[in-house]
Amino acid sequence: MTTTTAIRWTYAFVDRPADRLAEAGAFWSAVTGTRLSEPRGDQGEFMTLLPEGADTDACVKLQGVADGAGGAHLDLCVEDVPALVRTARELGADLVADHGDWAVLRSPAGQLFCAVPWHEESVRPPVIEGSRLDQVCLDIPPSRYDAETAFWTALTGWDQPGASRPEFRVLTPPPGLPVRFLLQRLGDERPAGAHLDIACADRRATRARHERLGAVFVAEQPHWTVMRDPVGGTYCLTGRNPETGGLPAAADKPPAPARD
Repeated sequence: MTTTTAIRWTYAFVDRPADRLAEAGAFWSAVTGTRLSEPRGDQGEFMTLLPEGADTDACVKLQGVADGAGGAHLDLCVEDVPALVRTARELGADLVADHGDWAVLRSPAGQLFCAVPWHEESVRPPVIEGSRLDQVCLDIPPSRYDAETAFWTALTGWDQPGASRPEFRVLTPPPGLPVRFLLQRLGDERPAGAHLDIACADRRATRARHERLGAVFVAEQPHWTVMRDPVGGTYCLTGRNPETGGLPAAADKPPAPARD
């Protein structure tokens, strides 16, 4: 990937029902220790979670969606958006919408993502109360998994460290970028989707804090906790180092996707 198409920053998007976006925003700003921007977009469908202080850059945004409980998607920030769009399409992505200075695309497996301009974001927000929203997990049907993994690996150019289970691949960005990708091969054929993962130094303490803020516990597993936010979106609290994003040395598998 050339310099102008190299990914300079990443945003994790929390996609939630448009009619409950303010409620979702209040929860996610609380758990990430940020403040909400003013709504923007033709229908007020976008908000940014702004870190406190002027020395860090945002890396999480919200979008109101018309259908369903929502999920997650990625924004890839580059110097040359048309060049990234061309590269993505050559690798098998479809162009969904061209907005001039930014574009919506669909990966080979059907996962939406956006190519957007880089505005010189460079400093990731700090860990907040022992946790950090730092990962988007792409949940991929088995028939599309190999092609999807090849697509994202080629598009990002990021290292793909070995995972502890064959159905997982982690794409780790260069130092300083705020959001990693976890690709998971699902056990059955269904549409591709995505959810958010939060790295936690102490999952029990983070779970208790999220429940006080209105989240609902769904399921407990050895290295992750499935939660549901106040508007019905599922996400995972994962037993990873919030500073590095890595798994503990003793972990025998990476986090699983959220389940309804």
